[in-house]
Amino acid sequence: MPVGVREPVIKLVRRTTEPVATQTLRSTAAAVISYVVALMFLPPQPAPLTAPLTALLVVQVTLYATLTNGIRRVNSVVAGVLVAIGFSALVGLTWWSLGLTIFAALIVGHLVRVSEYVPEVAISAMLVLGVTQAVGSAAWHRVLETLIGAGVGLLFNLLFAPPVWVQSAGASIEGLAAGMSRMLRAMGDDIAGLGHISVAHAAGRLHEARRLDHAIVEVDASLRQAEESLRFNPRVRQGLLARVVLRTGLDTLEICAVVLRVLSRTLTDLAKFRTDEPLFPADVAAGLKELFGHMAGALESFARLITTQVAANAEEAETRLTEALAAGRAIRDRVADLLLEDVQEHPRQWQLHGALLAEIDRVLDELDVDKRTERLTQELDRSAADLDERHPRLVALTRRLRGEDVAAAPPAVET
Repeated sequence: MPVGVREPVIKLVRRTTEPVATQTLRSTAAAVISYVVALMFLPPQPAPLTAPLTALLVVQVTLYATLTNGIRRVNSVVAGVLVAIGFSALVGLTWWSLGLTIFAALIVGHLVRVSEYVPEVAISAMLVLGVTQAVGSAAWHRVLETLIGAGVGLLFNLLFAPPVWVQSAGASIEGLAAGMSRMLRAMGDDIAGLGHISVAHAAGRLHEARRLDHAIVEVDASLRQAEESLRFNPRVRQGLLARVVLRTGLDTLEICAVVLRVLSRTLTDLAKFRTDEPLFPADVAAGLKELFGHMAGALESFARLITTQVAANAEEAETRLTEALAAGRAIRDRVADLLLEDVQEHPRQWQLHGALLAEIDRVLDELDVDKRTERLTQELDRSAADLDERHPRLVALTRRLRGEDVAAAPPAVET
């Protein structure tokens, strides 16, 4: 802990960098600013609360979400106001006209494709239709308030670029890898320390492996937020590279989690057949414990490799990953020879031994540095080609703003 800095202060600083705290501060500031701006252009009575409401809903955690939500919200309000103006010119406010207005507004909301803001179309229509006097003025006041709120929200995030949530996504990925590593080491300790493993104990490990699916879902949500924060963010220069590195890394860990679950299933099946004897001979058990330890270390080094932001740390993580994989493969070959001798003496459940080795090979292969580099290169090429094909002018403009040579860039694919 730094000298002179108390723990409560450090906790407060950490909380202000979290998504919830940041979102609260940004939304509050944008809402207040939009209300002040609305008072400059609109009469104070009735209070122009639609402007801060719009800013509150428009300002999201990421700039990409702010842009997309702002456009959809403006469209929803304008569509609702137009529906209300049309109905108010024909009929007054009655129970059946209100029903027709809501019905028509919801249909229009789906037609203009405002996504989750479809109810906002009906809400805007009802609020405007409820003003029986000077409906035209009230309607356009609501439109102006919405435009002010959306404009302030968009400008707020452009001037004060939202944070990039890569660090929190990286922490989630490292947490997932750490959980998988602890499970591997615990399985190795069970095999070497317990000798005989009961079916209930092995099934408990299998249940823990299955719970990794929930952890992966949480990490995926954190990574999606990080990917959104990188889009259109002026603070990021290599957003595509960061997104691809994290996404492909999570894909690899997800495959390893599936293999880990299958490995737990294999050990559970072995425990069912060997209810009155050790799961493996002592030499095989010791080898498997050491092997699982190297696999756990490889998972941790792999997570550091894909989440580190410093080149020196990345090089160190890659070196440790390479060493762990090399040691793991050497011990795997030794364990395979020992299992072969054991099968020749006791040919029961030989297929489970083969499955165990195949699952170990899959984890070591997925974490391989060369395979990681090849997969990353392929994904970067595919993403760049997709972007060039879908938005060739936007890509060319971005390269010009960054001072890159547009003529030297590969041409967009014609379809």
